[in-house]
Amino acid sequence: MKHFSHWLPLACALALAALGPWMTPYMADLVVKVMILSIFALSLELLVGMTGLVSLGHAAFYGIGAYATVLGAGRDGGSIAWLLPLAMGSAAAYALVVGALSLRTRGVYFIMVTLAFAQMAFFVFHDTPFGGGSDGIYMYVRPTLGSIDMESRWVQFYGVLGALAGTYGLLALIRRSRLGAALAGIRVNEQRMRAAGFAVYGYKLAAFVIAGALAGLAGFLVAARDGVVNPELMAWHNSGEVLLMIILGGLGHLRGAVIGAVAFTLLKEVLSTHALVGPLADQWQLTLGLAIIAFVALLPKGLIGLAARLSPRGAA
Repeated sequence: MKHFSHWLPLACALALAALGPWMTPYMADLVVKVMILSIFALSLELLVGMTGLVSLGHAAFYGIGAYATVLGAGRDGGSIAWLLPLAMGSAAAYALVVGALSLRTRGVYFIMVTLAFAQMAFFVFHDTPFGGGSDGIYMYVRPTLGSIDMESRWVQFYGVLGALAGTYGLLALIRRSRLGAALAGIRVNEQRMRAAGFAVYGYKLAAFVIAGALAGLAGFLVAARDGVVNPELMAWHNSGEVLLMIILGGLGHLRGAVIGAVAFTLLKEVLSTHALVGPLADQWQLTLGLAIIAFVALLPKGLIGLAARLSPRGAA
């Protein structure tokens, strides 16, 4: 069972790739949305699940990546070859600044500092003409790379699927690397790691910057998909939602982050659809909150904990 679990992500990716052409436009668009949120959730999993750093400002890097894409594209559009590095680089640069300052604090103070930096970024784009104000900015021409045009629904689908697979693979490699071992040690006992001679601050800052860059990747993809960005991408509730995703899926597991993103998005879709839940759709946020509370109460280890309940050798 454990050996099979290692191949499960690859099997799911191949199944999505094969089923793509058979999906309806609505289903394909929903899958793309879920995959982008999965990348966003995986980026936060690196901080929370692998390093033990709970951030409430992660949406800032997501939004900065999206804004960098639209502003960089301008009216004439731009190439993926430089818009993607621009988005990830901008998010990583802000993460470097935020991390360099916020990582000098701990616990609830760290949470509040990251939230404060996210709110600063939100108001910079919300209250200035630079970011288009509350209305945001439209992308006139989607990013391209030769014959690859993000205007195409199928280019979006397979491009986002490739980005998700790459992000998952990168984080899996990090978990098995010296960096991953150091981050795991920091999560368990930071003082012991410091006493053992590890540069704890440097390792945490590296994780923070990598997580910011990956959130910027998700921001690039959401900008290319929607063709518009607005400050709500950086709002604190988006940071809260992505944190809920990884908790819902199961902290400490890469698959948990993806499962949580899928479950959270599907819950929102189902509970806000009148045809499925009737009048309850008008109070979908209340219903969603109650559903998440029930999931967390019944499955303290997240949805991925179901595997452990069904089998003593459940997924790790």
